[in-house]
Amino acid sequence: MFVDERDGDDVKLLGVFSTRERAEAGRERARVLPGFRDEPECFVVDGYELDVGTWGEGFVRVPPGE
Repeated sequence: MFVDERDGDDVKLLGVFSTRERAEAGRERARVLPGFRDEPECFVVDGYELDVGTWGEGFVRVPPGE
């Protein structure tokens, strides 16, 4: 995942990988691409359990400045 918060939240899912090693290799490939190379430290690798839903309680939006 690529997270750029300079002008608000900008999150891009780069892929879903079967191992951390494959995710890290994907991150390294993306770090040299246009749009990503200017912020090479904005990448996040997270683990997720399969077959488990998220956002079960929904979410709320907070207007900018609040």
